[in-house]
Amino acid sequence: MSQPLRPLKLRPYAPADLAAIYDICLRTADAGGDGVKLYQDPWVLGHRYAGPYAALESEFCFVLEDSERVEGYILGVPDSARFARESEAKWFSLLRPLYPLLPETDKSEDAQARRLIHAGCPAPSTAWLSQYPAHLHIDLLPSAQGQGLGRALMEALWAALRRAGVPGVHLGVGAGNPRAHAFYLHLGFTELEKVEGRFWTLGYDLR
Repeated sequence: MSQPLRPLKLRPYAPADLAAIYDICLRTADAGGDGVKLYQDPWVLGHRYAGPYAALESEFCFVLEDSERVEGYILGVPDSARFARESEAKWFSLLRPLYPLLPETDKSEDAQARRLIHAGCPAPSTAWLSQYPAHLHIDLLPSAQGQGLGRALMEALWAALRRAGVPGVHLGVGAGNPRAHAFYLHLGFTELEKVEGRFWTLGYDLR
């Protein structure tokens, strides 16, 4: 017999949620599947894809929780170019001494994540950025999927971005995650760029 679904509450991010969103980032890191076994350092991936958003743009971050834990999140920034500058000055530059680069011959996931920390979060230098200046990351544990909660998180962020006067938002999807790609297209995203075999960039018009 299947377990009954627990009701989930959508609310703004709070600092006490940080460890939970790092954990979810890790547990969805393998093309949406559990990435725990891929990383020796359970924090390193969250330092790239979760921490700077929560620290610098918390008003554009939302979580889903039940009575026991946080089950999913969406993290957004309204201005990717500004975020690139601020995250470099206030986040990545402080982390790099703690995460020195490993040899290029090291192809482990930890080594790759350290390289991402050293690369920072540069804004795309593309013509569409003025139309889609915001970007986001969204992750839900399997227990929260298939219930329309991904859409609910998106709509919470879209409302916050619209209040800030943002015209559009973009995101990246790895080529190994076609399920997510289909989900975003279903929500109304359109393809902005495609790098064959690597990733898609999708955009959503907020106007």
